[in-house]
Amino acid sequence: MVPYGGGTSVVGGVTRPTEPIGIVISLDKLSALVSLDEVSGLVRVQPGMTGPVLERLLGARGFTLGHLPQSWERASIGGYAATRSAGQASSGFGRIDDMIESVTLATPIGTWSAGRVPASAAGPNLMQLALGSEGAFGIITEITLRVRRLAIARRYEGAIAPCFEAGIDACRELAQLGLTSAVIRLSDEAETVATLAMSGPVGLKRKIFDRYLAARGVGQGALLIMGWEEHSEAILTARRDAAWAVLKKFGVVALGKGVGATWEHGRFSGPYLRDTLLDSGYLVETFETATSWAELPNLHEVARRAALAALVDPEHTPYVMSHISHVYETGASLYFTVIDSGGAGSIKRWVAAKAAISSALHPAGGTITHHHAIGREHAPWLGAEIGPVGMGLLRAIKSELDPTGIMNPGVLIPVAE
Repeated sequence: MVPYGGGTSVVGGVTRPTEPIGIVISLDKLSALVSLDEVSGLVRVQPGMTGPVLERLLGARGFTLGHLPQSWERASIGGYAATRSAGQASSGFGRIDDMIESVTLATPIGTWSAGRVPASAAGPNLMQLALGSEGAFGIITEITLRVRRLAIARRYEGAIAPCFEAGIDACRELAQLGLTSAVIRLSDEAETVATLAMSGPVGLKRKIFDRYLAARGVGQGALLIMGWEEHSEAILTARRDAAWAVLKKFGVVALGKGVGATWEHGRFSGPYLRDTLLDSGYLVETFETATSWAELPNLHEVARRAALAALVDPEHTPYVMSHISHVYETGASLYFTVIDSGGAGSIKRWVAAKAAISSALHPAGGTITHHHAIGREHAPWLGAEIGPVGMGLLRAIKSELDPTGIMNPGVLIPVAE
């Protein structure tokens, strides 16, 4: 029995390629806004509602959830919760885990509701068992989310750091001082080159742009996007000025609002560009991870080399690029895009490459996934991360809530177990 929301999983969350599917339960009709408590800032919704619909309904009342994953146009609210997703503005609004007040889960042994108040010390937080459960324990039927008032002041801007390492240090300092913008995205040098080639200045404007960077001593560097969303111009100005005082210490150079506006305009265009490249005969895939600030530079290099080593051959070299887009006081995520030649055997080649990359992450201090979830693709590596006791707990919970094993078999816990 497989619950189906927006169908945007990229880790096999709703597919069973080697086994027949018994029942697929579409949540498309279970998509109502049940209630909005404007005093408390809480909205109760059903799981099939999509992000754009929720934002439209909330915006009409002066509120926002602020959760904008790249799959926002199609992903469902239930899918957000079931996969522990993170939106592009997570540095300002938090992950979906931070936004959920309560959840109701329909399991094979009965319906279970968890969470009701802002915080509680009534034992372990059992609501967390539903978040990230990916349909393995039951189907989320209702979610209460914490919403915020719409920002009055907004500013999206671009900047460039001398190199990726300097950009990492700048982002770390901002995070640890509490000065991050709602959106903060740092591209490595490879992604910076690709981004500027696709959407940067051209012709004479590009020559002037390059001379400007050279004069400021940053060359190509590492592109930084910041999106500020505050409740007054005064707050935005104060926070932005404080952040820029930090950024300048690390040699970061301002590029202005135009770069930020270009990124904001195309913030959900990645999947469409991928489809265009696929239609042109290329292989385009992604993977992501997260680690501490201390481990981040090494993990970036380990993951990049693992992708290159797994895909390179005498005739061509794949293009591997990455960015940071979710920062915390103690660390950050890394999101990689791999572009390779397509053709015969390309899928088989990527499956082998993804296995090699996945095996390299944990020894280098990374998680198997920061926000894509486990699904079926990552299930073989979950045990290395949470250990045998952790896997035993998952199996025990699965056995208790789903004694006959009918709920989305294969996610989290491999079917062979």
